[in-house]
Amino acid sequence: MERAERNKRIKDIPKKSLDASRTTIISDEIEELDTSKVNYKLIEEISKWKREAKAEDNDRYFWHVREVDQISQGDKYFVIGRKGSGKTALCEYFSGIKKYDVFSEKLSFKNFPFNELYAQKNQKYTAANEYITIWKYLIYSTICRLMLKNEAVDINVRNELSKIYNDDASLSRRIGKWVGKEFGISLFGLSLKIAHQTPGASPKSWVDHVDLLEDLILKYAGNATYFVLFDELDEDYRDIVHSDQYQQYSALITSLFKAVQDVRTTFNKNGAPKIYPIIFLRDDIYEIVQDADKNKWGDFRVDLNWDSEKLKKVIAFRISRAIDQNCTNILPFNIAWEKIFGSRPIGVGTRGRSKISTFEFISRSTLLRPRDFVAYLQNCAESAKEEDNKITATTVKKVDKAFSNYLREELTDELFAILPDISNVFDAISQLRKWNFTIPELERAYSQEVSHGLIKEKNVKFVLQVLFLFSVIGNTTKLGHHVFRYKNREARLNFNESLVVHRGLFKALQII
Repeated sequence: MERAERNKRIKDIPKKSLDASRTTIISDEIEELDTSKVNYKLIEEISKWKREAKAEDNDRYFWHVREVDQISQGDKYFVIGRKGSGKTALCEYFSGIKKYDVFSEKLSFKNFPFNELYAQKNQKYTAANEYITIWKYLIYSTICRLMLKNEAVDINVRNELSKIYNDDASLSRRIGKWVGKEFGISLFGLSLKIAHQTPGASPKSWVDHVDLLEDLILKYAGNATYFVLFDELDEDYRDIVHSDQYQQYSALITSLFKAVQDVRTTFNKNGAPKIYPIIFLRDDIYEIVQDADKNKWGDFRVDLNWDSEKLKKVIAFRISRAIDQNCTNILPFNIAWEKIFGSRPIGVGTRGRSKISTFEFISRSTLLRPRDFVAYLQNCAESAKEEDNKITATTVKKVDKAFSNYLREELTDELFAILPDISNVFDAISQLRKWNFTIPELERAYSQEVSHGLIKEKNVKFVLQVLFLFSVIGNTTKLGHHVFRYKNREARLNFNESLVVHRGLFKALQII
């Protein structure tokens, strides 16, 4: 059908001009046909993109950011960022490294029974430090497991370690085993046999084994690099509205940071094995960590913040790899973007009279996170498969509604730990039926929800601060500028200014 139409178009050209323009016409048609083929395959591939880094093809789509080198060299070991900012993608990258002298293990605390850790307090320390010992014990025990994979480690040492650490059980079962009395006896025998500790009374508990393991690793781990990756630590963050749970959880997380700092200090010496425990943590959880030395940790912290230019680079990379999974010459952003959306702007405002780029249209619905763009482009591709594999302005606008619901669900998951009634808080905003309003207006709508028993949290100022922290709302300045924290990390809620809802939530909150 397309070929017949093409031939008809050529026949309709006057013969006099046909000869002079034949080459150009045929060339344009071939180029258009080739682009169509690329777009079909490209759209099919993008529709398979995954929002969750653990499910993604990281060998194909991992973008080597500057932070990778900083972590690889041991300069940075606290990776802090909002949900969807790329923490898990980084963790998956390091977990998947396959080199003869680099070994890694990811410790995921998803669905982990945190009570098993809370029970392992070291009573010698004060509240904020009482879990340092169990974290160090966990790090050192994991290093011993990794030493089994290092053929440069003395075979006799590996054989002895294998007797007690060659275990494929879940993390929870492993920890339960490691803190058991029977395991302690085996570990003490190991220390006497290969670490040549002075014989004496058997240690009373796992606490007494930490120094023994440290000495063993210093002596036998060799010149290799060992990564212990702590991910998905937010599992027990869900219940922090309860005071006791908050104190317990914040002490546990604070102790982890201090334990990692202790380990890095111990092994940061010439000739010492490269022991690199890395923490991947949400920025709102990092805020609850309280320690006198926290300000100093900034030297070792990576903040995963994104802006439009940085996002354009990662998008161009992903699109280039979607076209050719092995490509090394990454397309410039404009060329890569046009292969999906073309170069035409999209109409916005009254009757679509104002024109903006499709990238800008999508950007203003997002929180400028990689996951947001992956979700939006994936939905566009899925929709395009139902519309002759073409992404039009109509496609982009239709997906905007689905994306709005996605964003609301994402924010609900993030905020639930702090505001269990977040769904009803969103309903209170929805009652206003407008995207900009004054604080008193929202307070009245909020009070109605409270009076109906739908919201338990009565402190509306606290709720506003939390909503601002997560960029659900922003401020509108006297000059009409919108101030959101996802764009300005230092921004704080101004109670003297009007509020504005993030545009990405408009449709989910039925504002427009």
